[in-house]
Amino acid sequence: MNVRAAAANVLYLVVDKGHSLSNALPEAQQSIRPRDHALLQEICYGALRYLPRLESIASQLMEKPLKGKQRVFHHLILVGLYQLGHMRIPAHAAVADTVEGAQDLKGPRLRGLINAVLRNYQRNQEQLDAFSVSHNAGKYAHPSWLLKTLQQAYPQQWQEIVDANNQKAPMWLRVNQQHHDRDAYVALLNDANIDSTTHSEAKDAIKLAAPSDVRALPGFAEGWVSVQDAAAQLALRYLQPQDGELILDCCAAPGGKTAHVLEQVSAREVVAIDCDETRLKRVTENLQRLNLQAQVICGDARHPQQWWQGEQFDRILLDAPCSATGVIRRHPDIKWLRREDDIAALAQLQSEIFDAMWTQLKPGGTLVYATCSIMPMENVEQVKAFLQRTQDVELVGSDPEQPGRQILPGEEDMDGFYYAVLRKHA
Repeated sequence: MNVRAAAANVLYLVVDKGHSLSNALPEAQQSIRPRDHALLQEICYGALRYLPRLESIASQLMEKPLKGKQRVFHHLILVGLYQLGHMRIPAHAAVADTVEGAQDLKGPRLRGLINAVLRNYQRNQEQLDAFSVSHNAGKYAHPSWLLKTLQQAYPQQWQEIVDANNQKAPMWLRVNQQHHDRDAYVALLNDANIDSTTHSEAKDAIKLAAPSDVRALPGFAEGWVSVQDAAAQLALRYLQPQDGELILDCCAAPGGKTAHVLEQVSAREVVAIDCDETRLKRVTENLQRLNLQAQVICGDARHPQQWWQGEQFDRILLDAPCSATGVIRRHPDIKWLRREDDIAALAQLQSEIFDAMWTQLKPGGTLVYATCSIMPMENVEQVKAFLQRTQDVELVGSDPEQPGRQILPGEEDMDGFYYAVLRKHA
């Protein structure tokens, strides 16, 4: 399939049908040549990142919107606008290949319209670009509810958060200490002419100067290194697992934190549980590549009695289901798939899992509550409420008035993440 047509299909599935980019993109990649995979990804991620601007420009260039069976061609126009406005593809090639995409989408009669819209944009680009950022939705490229929530929660930092969300995410690696320490792996990267920097807190984290195909990374297939954001790697710093302990990674998929624990300690047993059977396959695949073993269980974290009849755990990492508002730069579709009322529903689910997991923790044990969210309702307020309703709990390392640590997107080039450490009274 024409790569622009494939991109239009992805945008249609995400924006109009509510599919996740993580599902729609791999399916679309199967319909195009492997050499075009990176181009498809760039177009889809970029168009979703700046969707309100593209929509605004399109509305100025078309007398009436394309609806019904023609909606996919609306998204094909957005694909063309993104290439012309944000990519280094020669304009004539971007227009020609986008127009040609109408053929694969079975709309040859719309080729003239698509060509006219894109040519008109070329002629009036400066004015149209200025118009596209003349309103808040276009200027900040966030839905109004999310922008308002960020402004209320972070009156001093909201603009920095929005800017970080609209950037391309860096590629962070986690060095497997069973094979090399971080300095040794940096030396291997240098030998391979791959530039990198290290992180001040996450002791296994390396940031690549430019994203790399994992096949080019020294020893990737042998498990020497994994791809994982530095903020996610900090889970180990807060969990502090010890040799010989029984450890639970709750809501574990795709398994990066499970693997990190196993790379660091000789646990008696590590249990990884998630309710999504499809995503659990990723946990198993990751562990196999790294030659690590954990007990992987599909189950509902709210009902541990259904999947665990063993003793209580020494440590639990509760990486709770959340809005994922801290990882928008990696998943720009989150901005358009999330709804304001999702946050309260997720907070209720988190609360139920929190209480259930506390029953599975040994007296004297440690639970780390974590999310990749920046919503106070899911983080600080969630932990405050747990502290108020729970008798046998001690907050470790932070102020009960402002419990835990909120990492904001872009902080030392990390994703947005939240951690709170809780100890059960002995």
